[in-house]
Amino acid sequence: MDDIQPTTDPVRPKAPLRSWFDVRGRSMSTVAFALNRLTAVGLTIYLFLHLAVLSLLLGGPESWDRFVTLARHPLFLLLDVVLLFGVVYHMANGIRVALVGMGVGHARHKTMFYVLVGLALVLFVVGAILIFVG
Repeated sequence: MDDIQPTTDPVRPKAPLRSWFDVRGRSMSTVAFALNRLTAVGLTIYLFLHLAVLSLLLGGPESWDRFVTLARHPLFLLLDVVLLFGVVYHMANGIRVALVGMGVGHARHKTMFYVLVGLALVLFVVGAILIFVG
């Protein structure tokens, strides 16, 4: 009797989580979707961190003063810029996904992607400047 060799499933990747974000050789839509996944994960993590930081403010006025000092630190402002990128990109691509899902502009989803991401880039740059200047 022959030894039975285990078969490998060509459909299921060996490292599913890594392949979830692997965009090499994929279409623009796949890259947009992977970046949307990444920003969604980042924004979810941020939400929990934000709630944890806000709970520190229960300590009264001195906690508030320490928080404001921390929030004005350049590293913290840089993290705000990263957050802004995640929010703006996720919003722009989410609008495109919603419109395509409703059947609006399905034939021109690539053009819609470039226009909305271009608009998001303008909003991002203006917001980043305001974070550091304002």
